[in-house]
Amino acid sequence: MVDAAPEDAADGSYPYAFGADDEEVEGAADTADAASLDPGGTYRSTLPEGAVLSYRLDLDATANAYVSATAVPRPGARVAAADGLRVSVRDAEGHVCSTGTAHFGPTRSPRPVAAWAGRETGEGGSYLCRGAGTYYALVERRGASGAAGASSSPDDWDLELDYVTEPAARGTGESAPGNWNSAAPAPVSGDPVRRSGGAGFAEARALDQGVWKDAVRPGQTLFYKVPVDWGQQLYATAELQGGTGGDAGFLGTALTMSLYNPARGPVDEAEAGYGGERATAALRPLPPVAHENRYASVDRVGAMRFAGWYYLAVHLGTPVGDRFGAGPYGLTLRIRVSGEARPGPVYTGRSAPSGVFEVGARTRGEAEDGTGNGTDGSGRGAGSRPMMLLAAGGLGTGSLLLLWLGLWTLLSRRRRPARTG
Repeated sequence: MVDAAPEDAADGSYPYAFGADDEEVEGAADTADAASLDPGGTYRSTLPEGAVLSYRLDLDATANAYVSATAVPRPGARVAAADGLRVSVRDAEGHVCSTGTAHFGPTRSPRPVAAWAGRETGEGGSYLCRGAGTYYALVERRGASGAAGASSSPDDWDLELDYVTEPAARGTGESAPGNWNSAAPAPVSGDPVRRSGGAGFAEARALDQGVWKDAVRPGQTLFYKVPVDWGQQLYATAELQGGTGGDAGFLGTALTMSLYNPARGPVDEAEAGYGGERATAALRPLPPVAHENRYASVDRVGAMRFAGWYYLAVHLGTPVGDRFGAGPYGLTLRIRVSGEARPGPVYTGRSAPSGVFEVGARTRGEAEDGTGNGTDGSGRGAGSRPMMLLAAGGLGTGSLLLLWLGLWTLLSRRRRPARTG
């Protein structure tokens, strides 16, 4: 049984909003006891101190599979800069297909952090991990000295797992990306529009190109999502308002903005210090989204391999509250999506969940309107069941009545006994 978080965010004190459709799953200490994960699913688990948890993946020989783990320390937990988690995918013989890590960083502030790992069937993946069979996703806590949990308080961390698959693509080649425009454009200007961020991936608020304002408190992490299609580049800056002034000194790292791809894989991170004056964290220029980016030697380039929702997680460190006050602090996001959308790769099957690596009309509509808080547009997260009800609610009363009468007639016919003779 997964240990539920205190109050489970009911009073707003818990730092993360899990997806309403997350299935509870218990990680196993031994791969022989590992519970199976289904492609396209999101799961909720618990990561104790010193544990290495295993989850089973049943893979074919063609699809790429990615598992992302988001670790959430509970309120009052103590973490150090090098504390974090590691995710790896291994085959049944124990060969490592890939591994990824995430750390809380110099804010020394407990916050949701995500790492990913995967099994790739192309040249970018391990030769030993291309066959069909049983694989395992392993999740473990890491500490400053390299030992699990070395510098953290011993409290359990909550865990959200996201498992997606990507079908093979035809005619894409297996060469690294060519040259791309690495010059940073001028930040987007204009009057900011208010859009409040969500408390987790499942509640990320949809944004389009523009200037957006919000408010953040020390220790809080706000989630947003931006649609980025094939051939497009994403630029983002986060500005923390000044005005607190005084003799409170300067914090070397106060604001952190993390970017994640549609599989919740970390792309890049930007940080800014704070001393009472306006502070800005800006992501480094990123390449256009392209299938061949996966063959790049630089991780932040390789992570820009899918079209779809890209997530921004903006965190204000808890030390800001101790030094400058509880806030809230004004936050401005400047988002630019450059380049014309181009046709993507020709996939030989469907992703799981369906549409996770696409940017369609519905996705763009959510970004323009600022909707999508509670669903990620691909059927995952908090909104998958409510969206079904919302679709039914969009039908007219007459249409629903006709639908009900048709179903009643069909059922009544099936229930009648067959006549003989």
